[in-house]
Amino acid sequence: MDYAFLVGGQWRKSREKIEIKNPYNGETVGRVYLASKNDLEDGISKSVEAFEETRRLPSFARSKILREIADRIAARKREIAEVITHESGKPIKDSLGEVERSISTFHVASEEAKRLGGEFLPLDITEAAKGKVGIVRRFPTGVVAAITPFNFPLNLVSHKIAPALAVGNPIILKPATKTPITALILGEIIWDTDWPRGALSILPCSQEVRVWLVRDNRIRMLSFTGSSEVGWALKKEADPRKKVVLELGGNAGVVIHRDADIDYAAKRTVRGAFYYAGQSCISIQRMYIHEDIYRDFMDRFLGHVRNLKVGDPLGEDTDLGPMIDEGAARRTQEWVEEAVREGAQVLIGGKARGSFFEPTVIVKAEPEAKVCSREVFAPLVVVFPYKNIEDALRELNNSAYGLQAGIYTNDQRIVWKAFEEVEVGGVIINDNPTFRVDNMPYGGVKESGFGREGVKYAIEEMSEIKIMVLNLGE
Repeated sequence: MDYAFLVGGQWRKSREKIEIKNPYNGETVGRVYLASKNDLEDGISKSVEAFEETRRLPSFARSKILREIADRIAARKREIAEVITHESGKPIKDSLGEVERSISTFHVASEEAKRLGGEFLPLDITEAAKGKVGIVRRFPTGVVAAITPFNFPLNLVSHKIAPALAVGNPIILKPATKTPITALILGEIIWDTDWPRGALSILPCSQEVRVWLVRDNRIRMLSFTGSSEVGWALKKEADPRKKVVLELGGNAGVVIHRDADIDYAAKRTVRGAFYYAGQSCISIQRMYIHEDIYRDFMDRFLGHVRNLKVGDPLGEDTDLGPMIDEGAARRTQEWVEEAVREGAQVLIGGKARGSFFEPTVIVKAEPEAKVCSREVFAPLVVVFPYKNIEDALRELNNSAYGLQAGIYTNDQRIVWKAFEEVEVGGVIINDNPTFRVDNMPYGGVKESGFGREGVKYAIEEMSEIKIMVLNLGE
């Protein structure tokens, strides 16, 4: 099947198209037409024009549109989940979960659209301001450009589009070239609502065209989710007057202290390390286990790893499917082999088979090895014992990244110490750093970016504060 792209309310085809391949079996999922620079120019022009309409849409209208989008996604839940699985290789049970999260994201946005309030601000804090008060409101910032990765082709797209619509911004989306069909289906759903036609463009395109999207100064904000290398490069390319929000990579760490529920922690961390073949920026990559429980924990953890079902992602009980392509699996094996040459030991897994990479557990790795220090984005976890909690927290911070971290403990002293000292955007207590609910603030520090997602917080990023000062007289 061939898929057109959406330019300001118009579905278009072009001379250039790409084949989208199923990572599991290499079959063609569909062919997607690529937008040109001229298509992008039309999308930007139409978005600028549409902003005059979207900025004036009342909150009840924006809320109604968002609620309708959620309902339409729900009505096509199985269909969309299967597309996600075919495009990305994500196990179907996880694709169904992603669709559910996207529905929730639009429902949250529908509610937040009605909460765009402000504040009454007394200004008479000095004699010179006597009789003056301020009214503070948020206003939509203007046209938003969004660039999304392959690993959550629906919900990460939803986290760009839903808050933009909630606040009244037109949006131009560049989806990942590996998984654009899901985004185009969402575009089709939105196209059938009352959202102004010119205020949405979904443009699969080449890197050359993407550069023009980033540079154009008519676009007021760029919201990017993806690798740190690409994100920081895009920030440099962006027009300096443009607001930029970056949600980038990580090598998430988790600490399991000696007072933790070992059985629970072992089950949860297997999920956190190997969910969607580790292809999540908050997938567990580094684990620090207290030496008193190390052997007991590892026996349970490795037992759960061995029980993971690897196979066809359309299988209802499949836990781990392929990586996005064979290149990603080969790169992961090269990193493992490099770590082994430097003294690491592979306890389980470590091999690529086509686009699959075995669930892998490594010990005795050097902290500077790529499998520890860089984002592996694969079903791989490196485990270290520790003696003192101070050492474990120090190692959590021994990273260029800072997205989320997990701490398994019931010691409230450690809980608050971790909250204060661990350099990340989110600290998850007695669960994995992979935990995310779609209304919470989400984002990182250091190489993991800046700015926050989560609908309410993304709305703040996509809006501008304006104050009106009233002189009420003496």
